[in-house]
Amino acid sequence: MAAIDVEPPKAETTMRTLKLSGHVGFDSLPDQLVNKSVQNGFVFNILCIGETGLGKSTLMDSLFNTNFESSPSPHNLPTVKLKAHTYELQESSVRLKLTICDTVGYGDQVNKEDSFKAVVDYIDAQFEAYLQEELKIKRSLSAYHDSRLHVCLYFICPTGHGLKSIDLVCMKKLDTKVNIIPIIAKADTISKTELQKFKSKIMQELQANGVEIYQFPVDDESVSEVNSTMNSHIPFAVVGSTDFVKIGNKTLRARQYPWGTVQVENESHCDFVKLREMLIRTNMEDMREKTHARHYELYRRRRLQQMGFTDVDADNKPVSFQQTFEQKRSAHLAELQQKEDEMRQMFIQRVKDKEAELKEAEKELHAKFDKLKKDHTEEKKRLEELRKKIEDDTIEFNRRKQQTTQSHHTLTLGKSKKK
Repeated sequence: MAAIDVEPPKAETTMRTLKLSGHVGFDSLPDQLVNKSVQNGFVFNILCIGETGLGKSTLMDSLFNTNFESSPSPHNLPTVKLKAHTYELQESSVRLKLTICDTVGYGDQVNKEDSFKAVVDYIDAQFEAYLQEELKIKRSLSAYHDSRLHVCLYFICPTGHGLKSIDLVCMKKLDTKVNIIPIIAKADTISKTELQKFKSKIMQELQANGVEIYQFPVDDESVSEVNSTMNSHIPFAVVGSTDFVKIGNKTLRARQYPWGTVQVENESHCDFVKLREMLIRTNMEDMREKTHARHYELYRRRRLQQMGFTDVDADNKPVSFQQTFEQKRSAHLAELQQKEDEMRQMFIQRVKDKEAELKEAEKELHAKFDKLKKDHTEEKKRLEELRKKIEDDTIEFNRRKQQTTQSHHTLTLGKSKKK
């Protein structure tokens, strides 16, 4: 069946702006959108990457002011594994389905060369699952649990000497797949002077290696100023804690040391408040949108190109999805026909080879049979001759025996007469 090319009607590009003579009511669309979103709830997925013991779980508990009851990870795993846990959270009337994905065993192996591979495979698997849902004939995207990762919190070990090679390699592999926010874990182990130098060195190394981290958007006037300021604070130096300490009349989340107390939500102690403000309260929706519009779109485009779909043909003319499908279908049918012909020819050749092999075997069997028949005839003839010889020998033996007996009898009779 040949595909029919139909030229789509071209719409006029001129647009006129008209004035309304009275109130219509579509100015309530933003409110309708908000109500619909609140009713459906929101989804947010966080990927935590970092070596075991850097406080990833503790920071998550601190960020969302709850206890996710995560179990500690061992240090002796042979490979990196990703474990995702989904939680239902509610604040006021807003419901949030939060998924926290942890990289168990990351950086614990002697050979860390392929540590990033499990992470890349996991991210691609979530993109692929969403793409397959999109390509279904009967889709249910509204009810589908979107597991695509919206942000990657990359925990940097507080060495004060710069990034490790595993950090640079991993972030470089992920910067086109997820929004990366680098953070310095356990920042209370570094002095303020060393911390500023450490931050500068990290940013220099990221820029030198072409690693693109997530930048808070500055195109929205309402948040451009604060986002621009916060971009200069990246990477955030954070401290997390599950303990609460009473300081004055307040009970605060803090870490108690012999020399003093580090308050998690004190901006002069660490950047925890800045991270929470940027991650949750200001830019969560931007990260969700960027994941769909940039990272997923890049993956989708690449996958569809691998499947053979394209927007334009060799002459740079638009190609519809149906045309591409028909071309792929025709090529697939031609390929199947070619394979069928090849298999048929192969089958015929194998039958011929088998027939020749059977004829050769039959010929050998006939030759063996003739040889056995000849050998049998010769053996029978030999045995017959041997039997005849034995019979002749027997007759001759009996004759001589009889002659000997008669001679002996005659001799005996002669001696008797003499007596």
